[in-house]
Amino acid sequence: MKPAEGSTLIGKSVTIKGDLSGSEDLFMDGILEGTVTLTESRLTVGPNARVKADLQVRDLIVFGIVDGNINASGRMELRQSAVVNGDVIAARLSIEENATIKGRVELTGQSAKTPGE
Repeated sequence: MKPAEGSTLIGKSVTIKGDLSGSEDLFMDGILEGTVTLTESRLTVGPNARVKADLQVRDLIVFGIVDGNINASGRMELRQSAVVNGDVIAARLSIEENATIKGRVELTGQSAKTPGE
């Protein structure tokens, strides 16, 4: 799987402990423990990723494992291999067959407007 063009890539051999924030799209395929704040960007949790963090993002795509609470102001997608353990607040949610989620889910229905809408 390839990250979206223009995304920052964190490879599967990388481990990050602490707070991560930024304003560009991120493809995470390693291990992350702490918090992630990407309120204007998309986070993709790759198939090899193991994330133990609270996430504050615009959009989230999960292929790997996320342990923590998630707040997505836009769209959240759980792909086939996704495992999420934690409470979720999102404007929109898409769950593929075989993805798992354990926690409370709240859908706000209010997506952040993108330029041109």
